[in-house]
Amino acid sequence: MTTVISVKFKEGGRAYYFNPDGKKYSVGDKVIVETSAGNAFGFVSKANHEVSEDSIVGELKKVLRSANDKDLNRIKENEAKQKDAFAICEKKIAEHGLDMKLVEVEYSFDGAKITFFFTADGRVDFRELVKDLAASFHTRIELRQIGVRDEARMLGGIGICGQPYCCKRFLDDFQPVSIKMAKEQGLSLNPTKISGSCGRLMCCLKYEQNSYEHLLSITPGVGSVVKIPEGTGTVVDCNLITGNLLVKPDNSEGSPFKVHRSAVKLISRPKKKKKDDDEQVIE
Repeated sequence: MTTVISVKFKEGGRAYYFNPDGKKYSVGDKVIVETSAGNAFGFVSKANHEVSEDSIVGELKKVLRSANDKDLNRIKENEAKQKDAFAICEKKIAEHGLDMKLVEVEYSFDGAKITFFFTADGRVDFRELVKDLAASFHTRIELRQIGVRDEARMLGGIGICGQPYCCKRFLDDFQPVSIKMAKEQGLSLNPTKISGSCGRLMCCLKYEQNSYEHLLSITPGVGSVVKIPEGTGTVVDCNLITGNLLVKPDNSEGSPFKVHRSAVKLISRPKKKKKDDDEQVIE
């Protein structure tokens, strides 16, 4: 086991392991760390803890020190420069007539590199733009094309649930999401109702899927035959969350009645249909 701390470089970003070098750090502490691209500023997202060596990818870099006032002032200066760089880059993009949308600008901690994040429908030949930007800023320039989900994470916003975007708040990685998940969760298949602001299927479909799979395994679905006090019956409707079933008794003209899944015994489930295209992972 190895003692590490988890550090993030921006809100909603991925956490990385660093060697605390024998020092104690608390959540929220601002630190300067060593990275393959040079020194960087970040904040502690998880204090000193132990992880297995197998979970560490590559070389474990060190925490150099806690951030001081000088470091914090440099961060503020970089943030001010980023706003100016954004305006200049947008102007240059228009001058070159490039079909791309600038999303964010990021200065490295030491100011030796500026990264411009953008979205575009296809490949963009930005070689002349890079030369133009390098001549304007006299530093290393990197243009990085990102997807619409990354754009949503960077810009942030409020989802249809009324909460800030999950990708901005706590999701470290984007996971594949499929229409099948929406079907199993009993959601409308209307794209406008199951898609996030980025236009892709909502991320919450993925991290709620395990719970729904468990509920599906213990809840007789529609068409299932179950044993009830009156004999047997067929499930005509079910609510996975509450566990309530609507069961129509067999060999009876009585109306379907409500019963909890814990009060019935499963006899058989309906045969599964072959997978169709909308069950495939699409993202």
